[in-house]
Amino acid sequence: MQYKPFGRTGLQISQLALGTGNFGTGWGHGADPETSAAILNAYAEAGGNLIDTADVYQFGQSETILGTLLEERRDDFVLATKYTNGAAPGANRLVLGNSRKAMVASVEASLRRLKTDRIDILWTHHPDGVTPVEEILRGFDDLARAGKILYAGLSNFPAWQLSRAVTLAELTRSLPIAVVQVEHSLVHRDPEADTFPAARALGLGVVTWSPLGGGMLTGKYRTGEKGRAEGMGGKVFQAENSVQRTAVLDTVLAIAAETGARPDHIAIAWAMGHGTVPMIGPRNISQLTSNLGALAVTLTPEQIARLDAVSTLPNIPARAA
Repeated sequence: MQYKPFGRTGLQISQLALGTGNFGTGWGHGADPETSAAILNAYAEAGGNLIDTADVYQFGQSETILGTLLEERRDDFVLATKYTNGAAPGANRLVLGNSRKAMVASVEASLRRLKTDRIDILWTHHPDGVTPVEEILRGFDDLARAGKILYAGLSNFPAWQLSRAVTLAELTRSLPIAVVQVEHSLVHRDPEADTFPAARALGLGVVTWSPLGGGMLTGKYRTGEKGRAEGMGGKVFQAENSVQRTAVLDTVLAIAAETGARPDHIAIAWAMGHGTVPMIGPRNISQLTSNLGALAVTLTPEQIARLDAVSTLPNIPARAA
């Protein structure tokens, strides 16, 4: 796996990040600890070094499993986690949302589950519609000064809020917003209109989640598989529910057939071509092995043009030649 500087930080990040929302079975759909260990080990052997989790993933099980698996090799990885949603169903309202109180409580609990003394990247998982960005920034800065987080990031924030947060952090000389995380795939290209240009202008590292549209771009749902379409209650899943999406998947399958690659290779390779770090989220070792196959795929300009054309949206600027 190749590595790239992550925004304006000194971090050297692998081409693909490993999302661990499937580590655990607390949501009734996921991987047991043994399968999770196999996935992490194979990802590490391929050269991957960015692991992403969240307190809410599998109601805390993802962090707990990672805490055990990373013992004795914690420094081999950039470990990122998120707060906002709490680790337990029906959590107390004081540990939910983006307040400084919720942030501190969530980070302390995450540190215990992860069995570590610091979080490399702490993401605010998404806006809560209440907490001012100034409060989030102050919380990040306090935690960094305490040595509990190294970098701060915003996940699923609109570009205008992202830009404001970055600017306020600069003006107040507090911990910078270094990274952003957003959904991006051939069936969800909206970030190309605003978030990607903002991130480039502001020098932010970008991680993108769900490059396979929740599995839709593998074509497996056409053959009757269920996966995230049902296993997670339909969350983080992009359905094949329009003429355009059907055309997108048809094109992915056609290029896969032409090249001898798998559909997930094509979709992930296309996502990697945007200067971002796509995050894969396998549930078993075969899915991981297949996803990693995208690293060996080089799409031709003609193939990229076909994929761009069939998936374009009215507000998406043409890709620079």
